[in-house]
Amino acid sequence: MPYTRRETLGLLLGAVGMGWCSPGGMPSGETLNISASLGEDEWKVMREHVFPPFEARERCRIRAVNIEAADTLKKIEVMHRADRMSLDLLLLDNMNLAPYVEKRLVLDLTKYQALIAPEVSPSLVEPLTFHGRLMFFPGRPNVQITYYNTDVFDGHTYRIPETWDELLEIAKQLKAAYHVGKVAVHGTLDTNTTTQVFEFITAAGGDITTLNDAGSVKAFTFLQALYPYLSPESKKANWNTTNKFLSEETLFLARNWPAGMQVIVKQNRKTNIKAYATWAGPAGRATMIGGDVIAITKRSPRQELALKFAEYFMSRETQTRLVTELGWPPIRSDALGSVPEWQQGFFEAIMDALHDGHYRPPIMGWSAVDKYANLAFKDIVMDGRSVQATLDTYARELQEELEWLK
Repeated sequence: MPYTRRETLGLLLGAVGMGWCSPGGMPSGETLNISASLGEDEWKVMREHVFPPFEARERCRIRAVNIEAADTLKKIEVMHRADRMSLDLLLLDNMNLAPYVEKRLVLDLTKYQALIAPEVSPSLVEPLTFHGRLMFFPGRPNVQITYYNTDVFDGHTYRIPETWDELLEIAKQLKAAYHVGKVAVHGTLDTNTTTQVFEFITAAGGDITTLNDAGSVKAFTFLQALYPYLSPESKKANWNTTNKFLSEETLFLARNWPAGMQVIVKQNRKTNIKAYATWAGPAGRATMIGGDVIAITKRSPRQELALKFAEYFMSRETQTRLVTELGWPPIRSDALGSVPEWQQGFFEAIMDALHDGHYRPPIMGWSAVDKYANLAFKDIVMDGRSVQATLDTYARELQEELEWLK
């Protein structure tokens, strides 16, 4: 889309207007400009614990900018077109990476792959390659884990489900015992639902971007069979409300992001809630990796300094600090750091879940996948319509939209 000079200037100023400089470093040194979408507590740790050691070592300053994930692509594209790139390094949500590559906005990192230590899981690196080129570094992974109530799942009356068959049987038993479902999936018909549909399809050997392959049919057939035994709160369950439902014991079993442990256990003091990785489908276990990756802008004048920061951010020292201070899952197997005792079991579940993790496919048009996955969930799982016929219809429409975007 074309931009007027005024719009371009406005976007450029918007991108830099919310920034701040760390007080450390040397006044005469370079200034490294970084953008991310973080909460204030996260920025506080960056300012106080992450940036200062790097600034002292490199005799530089870091200028950080908070740009919401939904706005980053547009701002970077405008600066790139105007040849006025004011950002050097980006922490990007991994949900929408393909446009940065297709529009040639980020640096090809292939020849710098040695900056990634052997302790970084290959499963976090391989999906960051586009057309045979490494375009991003792993930064902060995120993955859902399965929370369960240990008063219920005590290993005797009920055992945590390790397979789809066990999950269905447990859901049936709990509903019979409590006269209401006590297991939930995220059924809010938005990105929350797409995440869990992606995991079910992948665990059945399917591809969510195809949507009507054998694995997708198996996944939706299973979800349709499971749904009558789920909690009615599934329609409200998302990344936020699931923590509330688990804390109030409305739910006994549900998958959600690791941040839930802070709310459920630390804030709500529900020490009887624990977690494990996930259950296995016909093709094994599968989780979806969320979080942020590191990119270096193609027109950055400080690429060398940005590469040094990327290496520093991936280091054991920094990853350990982020685990300790923020509870972020690390990209490295040697960076669990000083995790409080109450968190250790959760981090074991996180690292186990990452082992079976998959990134979302690097395609243009993920929003179309999101739309049709949710339409299929509504029609098939909630309303009981034909699995194959419904998937065939939505798969055809999805492929038409994806083809149009190429």
